[in-house]
Amino acid sequence: MADIIRAGDSGSPITVGVALEGGGWHPAAWREDGAGPETLFTAAYWQGLIDIADEAGLDYATLEDALSTRSAGFGAPDDDPGLRPEIVEGRLDALLTASWLAPRTTRIGLIPTVTTTHTEPFHVATALQTLDHVSEGRAGWQLRISGDAASARAFGRRPAPEIDLADVLAGEPDAGLDALLGDAADVAETARRLWDSWEEDAIIRDVATGRFLDRDRVHHIRFASERFSVIGPSIVPRSPQGQLPVTLLSHSPRVHALAAETADVVFITPENPSPRAGASRGKPVAEIVAEVRAAERAADRAGRGLAPLRIVADLVVALDAPGEAATDRLDRLDDLAGTPFASDARVAAGSPERVADLIGDWLGAGIDGVRLRPLALPHDLTAIAERLLPVLRDRGLAAPGGADPRPLREVFGLASAPNRYAVARAAGDASEEAAA
Repeated sequence: MADIIRAGDSGSPITVGVALEGGGWHPAAWREDGAGPETLFTAAYWQGLIDIADEAGLDYATLEDALSTRSAGFGAPDDDPGLRPEIVEGRLDALLTASWLAPRTTRIGLIPTVTTTHTEPFHVATALQTLDHVSEGRAGWQLRISGDAASARAFGRRPAPEIDLADVLAGEPDAGLDALLGDAADVAETARRLWDSWEEDAIIRDVATGRFLDRDRVHHIRFASERFSVIGPSIVPRSPQGQLPVTLLSHSPRVHALAAETADVVFITPENPSPRAGASRGKPVAEIVAEVRAAERAADRAGRGLAPLRIVADLVVALDAPGEAATDRLDRLDDLAGTPFASDARVAAGSPERVADLIGDWLGAGIDGVRLRPLALPHDLTAIAERLLPVLRDRGLAAPGGADPRPLREVFGLASAPNRYAVARAAGDASEEAAA
């Protein structure tokens, strides 16, 4: 086995994660032999998937989520729920599922998708903090926005923003998208402040004096934006990581900018000819990496004390099966679906060695890791665990398995997060304004 290499401009360890979605990323995956469509909404199904990933030593799993059904989206009329009977509609709540899985896993990082649109920032922040507690420091957050009308109708609190989808996919400026991204940045900043509102030594548990809490170590955050205000403090004491790794998926320089301002990890979609890749359509890895690094410089990330973004490339993976090539399986699923599969991420179909070749090339172009999207579950997740991951390890492109549990921040090569109030006190100014 080769020594593990470090990738990208950040010098961070290479990470290999998986993105779990329903029966798999292909819309006809639920019709595969062994898919078990009757189990998709059961705890046993998700436990089985996460056990495969955890036991194989994959670094993390992201769980997809949205506020609308899978096929609902932009342009759906008010009286049309947008349901398609031929695909898996409906899903379990990702954050609740992750919280259920957390104490039933040992090493793997758990990153649920939680939208910042329509949701309450305080609830989002405290629920994620709770996940970090119950996972003992293995929690992260995939931040997303929900700009479609169906999501707005589900809550009824604010209208859907007027977004020109053609402009967004082309990477052109769009006022509605800018408003959503600005709101997302405010929610992320609010969460980060709430996560710091309890200092690490706030709980003293002094039985003799009857003092459970040092209230001077718990702080109001006083954040206000155009849409909301939060005073805090959090109701959840500081969690094991303090600051959870914040991740988001980006297809354009405008979202790269949001990542540079708020996130620790950004997922990108290189070398994909599909229009679903949006403004990243057809771009090579190095070009997107350069765009992300330019966004970081514009945000003065280093000046704000933030580590370089970890840039992770997404890849839909279909691996050869005994007696059936992955390309043939993909064609067969396309026939079932009635249309060729297209994704916002490139599709890699073939042997583990061939997929590992592509990943190796991408890592050499400046990314820090890959997030693999299994085409069909559990088949391609099992194949990733049993056949692709060993090849990556042999080539030094993945961390060895069997490591002790580590905080998710450490998995991504992020240093421990200092508490802003403790830092201010050490600098001689313990005021809440100084730490805001």
